[in-house]
Amino acid sequence: MKKIYLDNASTTSVRPEVVQEMTKVLLEDFGNPSSTHSFGRSAKVLIESARKSIAKQINAAASEIIFTSCGTEANNWILRSCVRDLKIERIITSRIEHHAVLHTVEILGQEYGVQVDFVNVKPNGEIDFTDLVELLSQGKKTLVSLMHINNEIGTVLNLEKAIRITHDYNALFHTDTVQSIGKTEIDLEKAPVDFLVASAHKFHGPKGVGFAYVKKNTILQPMFYGGEQEKGLRAGTEAVHQIVGMAKALELAYENLDSERSYISELKKYAVKRFEIDFPDFKINGEETFYNILNVNLPLPEEKTSMLLFHLDMKGIAVSRGSACQSGSIRPSHVLAEILNKDEVKKPNLRISFSHYNTKEDVDLFIEALKSI
Repeated sequence: MKKIYLDNASTTSVRPEVVQEMTKVLLEDFGNPSSTHSFGRSAKVLIESARKSIAKQINAAASEIIFTSCGTEANNWILRSCVRDLKIERIITSRIEHHAVLHTVEILGQEYGVQVDFVNVKPNGEIDFTDLVELLSQGKKTLVSLMHINNEIGTVLNLEKAIRITHDYNALFHTDTVQSIGKTEIDLEKAPVDFLVASAHKFHGPKGVGFAYVKKNTILQPMFYGGEQEKGLRAGTEAVHQIVGMAKALELAYENLDSERSYISELKKYAVKRFEIDFPDFKINGEETFYNILNVNLPLPEEKTSMLLFHLDMKGIAVSRGSACQSGSIRPSHVLAEILNKDEVKKPNLRISFSHYNTKEDVDLFIEALKSI
C-alpha cells in the first residue's frame, strides 16, 4: 500500500540536504557554543552564520533574530513580555488565531487584567479592517496580534495593510508567520512588523527549533533565566545542529520558491477539479486561500465525520481536520465555527495541505479513497 502524506500544514518532511548538514554538525561540531576553546568557538560561528542567513532571507538585521524551540514558545514569550514589560494594556487579535496565541492572551487577561478584543472575521475568513480601525481608535496602549496565513483554512492576511493601520494608531504589531515563512516572500523593510515568529518544521527543517524576530530597540525581558545565550533572552545551551538545519532549510526554501510554489499551486488546482467532478456539492472553506492549503466541507452524512480520518489512515492517507495541536479533540474547529453556520460545521471537513513532494497520483488515490468511504 502506497502511503500518501497530505498534511504538510501540520509538519513537513526534512529535506535530505538539511539532514546531511545536521548530521555533519552532530558528528564534527559538537562543542558547546558558550565554551571559549576551539570546539566551542566553531559551534558559535555556526550559530551566528545561521542567524545572518535567516536574517538575510527576511531582510532583517542578524541582531533581531532570537532562536527558540518553536513558534509556540516565541508567541508566548513575546505576548507575555509585551504585557509584563512593555505595559501593554490591551491585545487585539482574532478568534481564528492559532491556540498558541488564543490561549496565551486568555491567560494574560486573567493574570494581568489585560483587555482582550477580537476583531471581526468576515464569512470568507478575512480580517475586517474596518472593525480593526474602530477598535484601534479607542486609544489604549495596544498590541495587535494577527497571523499571516491561517493554519486551518489558509486565508491570507494583507500584512502590509494590517501593519500600516496598526502603526497609524501607535500600536505594536505581532504576527505568527509559521505557515508563511519559506513559502512566500517576507521583506521586513516593506512589512515592518514589531514581532514575528517562525518554526523550522513547517518549511522542511527539523522539529524543535524556531525563531522570533524582535525589532531593534524593542526591549523585551527573558521568559526564563539561566545563562547568557541569545543575549540573555533565551537561556539554555543552543541546539547547534537544529539551528544550522533551520537556516539551511530556509535557504533552500527560498532558492526553490518560484518553482515549488508554481508546482504546488497547480497541484491544488488539480485537487479542486477532482473534487468538482467527484463531489460536486463540496465547498471550499475560505476564499483566495494560500496555495498549499485546501480546506473543504464534504457532502457526506454527519455520522461520517468522526471516522473519516480513521478510514483514510487505514488506506495509508494522511490528512487532517484542522490544527495538529488539537487533532485528538472531538470538538469542531474553532476556525470553522467562526466562519460557518452550525449545520456546515457539523459536516465532515478536511484540510489537505501539499508540498513539492506530492504528485497528481497522490491526489487521485486520495479522491478514490474518499469515494469508497
